[in-house]
Amino acid sequence: MKKFLFLLLAALTLFVLAACTANEDAGEDPVEENVDEPGEDDGTTNEETSGKVLYLNNGTEPTSLDPSIGFDAVSWDPLNNLMEGLTRLDEDHRAAPGVAKDWKISEDGLTYTFNLREDAKWSNGDPVLAGDFEYAWKYMLNPETGSPAAFLGYFIEGAESYNSGEGSVDDVKVTALDEKTLEVVLAQPTGFFLDVLTNPAFFPINQQVAEANPNWHAEADTFVGNGPFKLESWEHDVEMVFAKNEHYWDAGAVKLDKVNFAMVNDSNTQYQMFESGDLDTASIPAELSDQLINGDNVFIGPYGGLEFYRFNLTMEPFQNKKIRQAFAYAVNREDIAKYVVKNGVEPAFGFINPGYTSPTGEDFREVNGDLVPFDPERAKQLLEEGMAEEGYDELPEIKLTYNTSDSNKAVAEALQGMFQEHLGVEVALENQEWNVFSEAQQALELQFSRSSFINDYNDPVNFLESFITDSYMNRTGFSSEEYDALIATGKSATNEEERWNALYEAEKMLADEMVAFPIRYYNTVVLEADGVEGILRHPVGYFDLKYADKK
Repeated sequence: MKKFLFLLLAALTLFVLAACTANEDAGEDPVEENVDEPGEDDGTTNEETSGKVLYLNNGTEPTSLDPSIGFDAVSWDPLNNLMEGLTRLDEDHRAAPGVAKDWKISEDGLTYTFNLREDAKWSNGDPVLAGDFEYAWKYMLNPETGSPAAFLGYFIEGAESYNSGEGSVDDVKVTALDEKTLEVVLAQPTGFFLDVLTNPAFFPINQQVAEANPNWHAEADTFVGNGPFKLESWEHDVEMVFAKNEHYWDAGAVKLDKVNFAMVNDSNTQYQMFESGDLDTASIPAELSDQLINGDNVFIGPYGGLEFYRFNLTMEPFQNKKIRQAFAYAVNREDIAKYVVKNGVEPAFGFINPGYTSPTGEDFREVNGDLVPFDPERAKQLLEEGMAEEGYDELPEIKLTYNTSDSNKAVAEALQGMFQEHLGVEVALENQEWNVFSEAQQALELQFSRSSFINDYNDPVNFLESFITDSYMNRTGFSSEEYDALIATGKSATNEEERWNALYEAEKMLADEMVAFPIRYYNTVVLEADGVEGILRHPVGYFDLKYADKK
């Protein structure tokens, strides 16, 4: 495909500034943005009357501010600043004390005993209790809750059997020993468990508030959090306003007085708002990338995540592995990264992003190498072989579905052109709004669809476990006892080299079966206004405003 066509297709990619779990983002790659209101008629500015106010853009309405339900970046960004778990990522991106002031780990690595801060309080002034964590985690694991994050709790003894309906809540080994002591027993040693606990799914819930009002999380006047900020107002689909939480145990470290989250889901609009001084941060439109990317006001950093496309193995013609492989090998990822997405993103030739260091000191990506190359000649051959195996004279109609956004559309149109050019296959495109799209993909109603994964914790098993049999994140119809066994070893083996070898093999198997194919790795590229500083952007984690400042 001619490169000028890619330039015509190029559109803005909005980059997630929160880390994620085995999760799907809600359409755009969420980005921090902000919109400053004009001064009042008396000549004073908002910051003169309200103190230090940072204006950001959440992109869209959060799916939910119930930490067990809001399992996507547009929910995580607000939640990570309204609430806090036992651990919180620090400036070095490591799990550090949060509500827990310290903890002890048993010699066998199974029992964690967390001591909560005496001064940890909810935004309504209630003390944060160990029982609030026990209540929240068991609520997440309750099969009636239907939490998409429940699988993260499976590290805990008894959690998986309870969540699957085979066990009892009493089997879940999370126990409040007293008001300020929480004991957690794991199913097997998990070296990255403290990192897992930074995910919003493990945030506490004020039990007394939740039992009195199950919809406590749905409106500002009923929301109760325990983080650096409190939810002051919430005009749904328009704006959220956070205010400094005076009850937060470390309130002295919080410099901002307020944070306004707009919900602007148009990439050009958010950039124009930044240019006019109405935004403190913004993403860079792809068409302006070459002009702006090297500016002094640009933050560029790694971000753990992957954009990819899934095949539905229960729908023709993608029940055939060779046909799936043909479509994957027909994709020129370098051109998509360079001419469509831009902004310095790296093409993905494997599923696990760079940055994971093995027990032998090697990077996971370097060890496993390029597993899904661009090879149009091989793609043509595989398509012919696959069609012969299925007895196809021509392929059934193929529809590629993506969730609505300008960047997703640009990538989908580029793929459409590549399949036509390299395979001679016409592919129809369809876009759907996020909620409709997500439900349809989960129900295996989409033949061929766009996906993204934002890492929940800092281990390669996080992505790979998405494709085990019956996983909430599978969404392909793929099932393999061999793959399931590799992931089980990759999660539970006490020998780290054995564990990593299982993960290497699992990724290779995933690439061979080609139930999905990668497009590009995420990064973080943000324009920042002068005076904005201290926003923590973790390569794997959720963006954090605790130390943010606006001077």
